[in-house]
Amino acid sequence: MSTQNALSTILVEKINNDTLVLPTLPAIALKVRKAADNPDINLNAMADVVGQDPSLGARMIKIANSAYMGRSVKVTSINQAVTRIGLRQIKNISTALAMEQLFVSKNDIVTRYLQKEWASTVNIVANSMAVLQLYIARTKKREMSIDTMTLAALVHNIGVLPVLTEAERHPEVFANPSFLDVAIDKLSGRIGASIMKEWEFDEAFVNIAQYWKDLSFIPENVGYIDFVRVGAALSGAIDSQKDAIMNLAVQRNIVEDISILHSDEFNDLASAAKQIFM
Repeated sequence: MSTQNALSTILVEKINNDTLVLPTLPAIALKVRKAADNPDINLNAMADVVGQDPSLGARMIKIANSAYMGRSVKVTSINQAVTRIGLRQIKNISTALAMEQLFVSKNDIVTRYLQKEWASTVNIVANSMAVLQLYIARTKKREMSIDTMTLAALVHNIGVLPVLTEAERHPEVFANPSFLDVAIDKLSGRIGASIMKEWEFDEAFVNIAQYWKDLSFIPENVGYIDFVRVGAALSGAIDSQKDAIMNLAVQRNIVEDISILHSDEFNDLASAAKQIFM
């Protein structure tokens, strides 16, 4: 049996037996999500929860002061940041900011893969957010929110993580990276959907993780998956499907004209979004 098949076979077996170890949501994200779901929570109590993780608190302040929130007066405390971001958005934003904690490994080679994956993901997030902002400005449709978009784009390729964790146990896989690419390509969608279900994220997230690369999956209504795809195409993550994705984006009125995606306005929005994760 070739190494390539070995990794895929092991993964498939573990998926089917339900023994694949899935990543868990970072503890601080769980705490914030639980607090956000409490109908009696107030802004002060939420600020206390966020403040339990100093790095999350610092990043919340950074987000509250970013161009992304569009305000000029600087906030300096977690309380002010939470107030500005708002309880409804804080659940997704905090989860998104905590995600980076999952892209770590004790293995040097795996770490390199994860760093590359994280950098690619951040690019896709920034592009998706910028495309959505332009879409909302043009269509005045507000059913989709930037905080959900941020999180949806961040988890779109989450299925890669267990593949890399499994590969870590089989160092020979790294001698031929194409073996790994095949396993990721074939299985990360299914695995990503399992993670989203495990984390109790709603169906839109499950579908994004499972089908973002599968253009035969086209929901009736425009949704976050459309923006993730455009963000990924712009980042060079799916070059073979770039033209198809762009055509689809125009058909579905995600963008009126592709040229907007090469405009200064788009670049400014994407770079402001990217700053959040730097």
